[in-house]
Amino acid sequence: MANETFLKEIGGKSVVEQIVDNITNAIINGELKPGDKIPTENELCASMGVGRNSVREAIKILGAYGVINIKRAEGTFVTQNYDSKMLYPVLYGIILQKDSANQIVELRKIIDVGILQLAIDKLDSESLHKAEQVMKDLEKKITATNVEAKDIFEADIAFHKILVDITENALLEGICFYVDQITSKSRIKATEKILKEDATEQFLRMHKEILRVLKEKNRAKINQVVENHYQYWEKIKD
Repeated sequence: MANETFLKEIGGKSVVEQIVDNITNAIINGELKPGDKIPTENELCASMGVGRNSVREAIKILGAYGVINIKRAEGTFVTQNYDSKMLYPVLYGIILQKDSANQIVELRKIIDVGILQLAIDKLDSESLHKAEQVMKDLEKKITATNVEAKDIFEADIAFHKILVDITENALLEGICFYVDQITSKSRIKATEKILKEDATEQFLRMHKEILRVLKEKNRAKINQVVENHYQYWEKIKD
């Protein structure tokens, strides 16, 4: 575990932000490793020359982000495993910035390209069978009488989730879950547009193209099928 001297002040930020940044930097630089106990409140106060309230506020922030884990009677430790809460600052930053709708679509395209690349590497007969079953469920929903946009959206979520599951990557699962949460409104609108324009057959075909690329392990077509896949969603601005 790093000693008191690992903390150095960073100018231009509040005291709380300095504490958060320095503890985070210590983790990134390897001075504090997963499972390490961080210095006590008294040690942090002494090493930075700050008050106890500032230290406590910084610890609360890091705890909310899943970076540290407070164990009563034992101390405060660097988190050992991935926690989906770690994605909150990144995703909130995307949501709040100007032109976030377009940037989220761009982000999802990049993520999907990576998912397909990794899914091709991890694909086996069992996972392919599961993907094909989810594809059948999607087709059943799309072709149902009096189908609603929400039903198709949920089946679409399930289809993309099975692709992420194939990657066996917890970080990707977390990112995709929160992207789904913050984009549900615009994606349902895109689905309503598809229904209104009677384009469900094309919508289904786009999903089948993704499954075909996965099944055939055709890496050369990944970028194109992903680009085609979001042609309706990227036209929705909110």
